[in-house]
Amino acid sequence: MADVANRYPENVSGKYYVDNQCIDCDLCRETAPDNFKRNEDGGYSFVYKQPESPEEDARCKEAKEGCPVEAIGDNGA
Repeated sequence: MADVANRYPENVSGKYYVDNQCIDCDLCRETAPDNFKRNEDGGYSFVYKQPESPEEDARCKEAKEGCPVEAIGDNGA
């Protein structure tokens, strides 16, 4: 389960975030490309834009549920 205390600093503030458990598998970036990007230097994903529509929120939720290491959280602020 993702831990808001371990979220990457690149995450924009809001509900969704990626923490330091990310293994750079690309699932979230493929599932919700409008919301997740890759940190090229660190080799991990982060939320660069919070969802702004029900469709984007559904894709972020799908990415969270599909994350193999549970590095995506939805309890951010």
